[in-house]
Parts: sequence; structure tokens; C-alpha cells
Amino acid sequence: MIKINRIVCVISLIVTSTLNAQSIDVNGLVIADEDLEGIHIINKTASKFTITNDLGAFVIPAKLNDTIIISAIKYKAEERIVTQNILDAKTLTVYLSENVNELDEVIIGKVLTGNLLSDIQNSEAKRDINFYDVGIPGYTGRRKTQSERRLFEATTGGGIVPLNPILNWISGRTKQLKNQIKLERQDVQMEKAIADLAEMLFEINNLQEDKRIEFFYFSSEDQEFMKIAKIRDDIKMLEFLQRKLLEYKENMESSQD
Repeated sequence: MIKINRIVCVISLIVTSTLNAQSIDVNGLVIADEDLEGIHIINKTASKFTITNDLGAFVIPAKLNDTIIISAIKYKAEERIVTQNILDAKTLTVYLSENVNELDEVIIGKVLTGNLLSDIQNSEAKRDINFYDVGIPGYTGRRKTQSERRLFEATTGGGIVPLNPILNWISGRTKQLKNQIKLERQDVQMEKAIADLAEMLFEINNLQEDKRIEFFYFSSEDQEFMKIAKIRDDIKMLEFLQRKLLEYKENMESSQD
């Protein structure tokens, strides 16, 4: 009897793992203020890609623990892990918030001649007083993005025991903001790679046009992508993308089989 029970348990485990490994079509809905059509939906785990229709609806194959990325230029990127609840309901609803880019201040002045020495002498403009003039320290580095400012606010606080960082860490907001910054930086580097290298890459190894954005998302998820992007070496980046393109095409062929 004990032996039979063990066999039943083993069979149950095999069936459960098989079901978990199977992909099912998840019906999704993106909710945002406007422009719902054409938002990118990427299953980066399975290298699957689709876009939303004019109502913000989409269908994408997924299985347990897959990572789904929802991305559009106008909105902040969102990332979702496929849970058992999502698989059971076969639905996924995502709310997007607008990605507001703050512009630097523009100072409008006199139209100058272009002769630097002459313009300096004739200009009536006076230099603004800055923190060096009054003898206080100041920040002269790169301006933080909106997400970086939010992370800074979430991880700083006053008092003997600062509650703000603790509460944000417990709630998971700090982790969420760090992931958001990582995705934003990744998207910036991906757009640069597309602008600088896409034409040359696809002349060497062609890929159908409707698969190209999906391929770049697939490549940018590799940890090596950001390492190469930081050293700004176009030759190494092109070589990396060529390797990833072969890998991407192999994945496409195996999925079709």
C-alpha cells in the first residue's frame, strides 16, 4: 500500500510540473489616459512579443514565473511576474502612468554676433550668484531623473531612527523604484544601440522588421548588454548583438518546432 501511495505521489508531481511548464494565452488589458494602441508587451522569459490594440487589449503566451514587460515611450515601463492567480484567471490588468520628462531651464537673451571676445565685452548679461560665491557646498553632477529622485526620497529621512527608509523597504517600494531605474537606464541604452547600430547589424544578418524591437528587448535583458553599454565600445556592442541575433533566431526556430 505504501509503495502504491509513493507511485501516486510521483505521478502527481510529474503532472503538476508538466502543467506548470505549459504556456497558456493570457488576455491582458492596459489602462492609461490615452494612446492605448501599439504599446509593447514582451514576455522576456519566453522571448515572445505583441502589441496592444486600440482598446489596450492584448494576448500573449505565458507560464508560471515568466516576466512580462509593458513598455511605451509615453508611459513608464511596468514589469509583472506571472503568478498562479494570473494563470488561473488567464487575465492581466496593468495600469500605466505617464512618463513626464522635465526639461532644463532655457534662458532667452540678446542675439549675439558669434564672435566670442566681442560678445563678452558687449553683453550686458551678468553672471548669476552661485553657491561658490557665498561659500556653501553645491551639487554640480548629472541631474537625477524623476525615478532617481523618488528613490532618494524613499531611502533618506531624519531622526535618530529614520522611519521613511524602513517603511519603504518593508513595503517593497524601494525595490520597485530600483527596478524602475534599472529598466529606464536599460531602455535608454537600447534606444541608443538601435539608433547607432541597427542599420549595420541587419545589413550583416537580416531579420524581419516586425521582430526587430522584440530582438533588442531580448538582447538588453542579457547582463552583458549594460556592461558593454557603459564602456561605450560600438565594436564590442555590435559583436555582442550579432551573437544575440543568432541566439534569438535559434529560439525562434525551436519555438516554431
